Amino acid sequence: MERAGKTPILKTEALEKLFKLKGGSKLYAVDKINLEIYPGETLGVVGESGCGKSTLGRTILKLLEPTGGKIYFDGQDITDYSPRAMRALRRDMQIVFQDPYSSIDPRKSVIETIAEYMFIHKVYKSKRETFEKAAELMEQVGLAQRFANSYPHELDGGRRQRIGIARAMSLNPRFIVCDEPVSALDVSIQAQILNLLMDLQDQFGLSYMFVTHDLSVVKHISDSIMVMYLGKCVEYAESEELFLHPVHPYTKALLSAIPRADLKYRGTPAQLIQGEVTSPIDVKPGCRFARRCPLCTDECSTKTPEWREISPGHFAACFCI
Repeated sequence: MERAGKTPILKTEALEKLFKLKGGSKLYAVDKINLEIYPGETLGVVGESGCGKSTLGRTILKLLEPTGGKIYFDGQDITDYSPRAMRALRRDMQIVFQDPYSSIDPRKSVIETIAEYMFIHKVYKSKRETFEKAAELMEQVGLAQRFANSYPHELDGGRRQRIGIARAMSLNPRFIVCDEPVSALDVSIQAQILNLLMDLQDQFGLSYMFVTHDLSVVKHISDSIMVMYLGKCVEYAESEELFLHPVHPYTKALLSAIPRADLKYRGTPAQLIQGEVTSPIDVKPGCRFARRCPLCTDECSTKTPEWREISPGHFAACFCI
């Protein structure tokens, strides 16, 4: 995944997040993930619910402590940073949550919510300066000033998500994890929020990790895409390459499920994924997609496929390619 002459703003090496269960069992939520995100670019992370996408984002930000591997931000190893050391780094690394309502304090007005992080980090000397900056941020994300003293329950989902984006932008971050920021919104509002995120990226040179289960959304915003299945990365490529030449059976099935507004695809059946989902608890050697894969062989059930480069910049882990 490395690029000549470019340094990634964020990099992980064999990153793991395991959850210990009763009886000594372990749930493999994130299993040896290697990724790189470059300045001003977006990495889309896609996969079905429960595959570990959101856990990966939270582990990268150290909202969850990793149980293995390394996290590098701006060339610095932050894997073992203490909460105090991470507090200073929060200015550069932020998150936009999936549910805009549950991530906002219902007792605070819009402008108080946007100003919250600036007060915590003491960005400005006076309350007046802080609220002036919050008002500026409202304008940047498309929130009318008349909503400054409104409360979250008085606004629709799209405006609530704009509050979350403004709050994340309040510390001038360089990297933002967007954790399914449009999945709870209407389609027309989704487009507005996606366009807002892209405009902010162009204006401030932001880097995003965009988590979603919707491939049609991730195509619109991502420079490169990583496909996850049960904690593992199964395919990685630039966005255009992945859509034109998918190689992993799971990626092909996800792409076939995207509705197409073109009559030439009328009658084309979706590629259904059948079979039983492998348990992510105490996983055994073998491909985790084997039980649901139409191309599965004996080797797939007993050996774990290695990560290899299929074509320049296009990687996958599958025996059947």
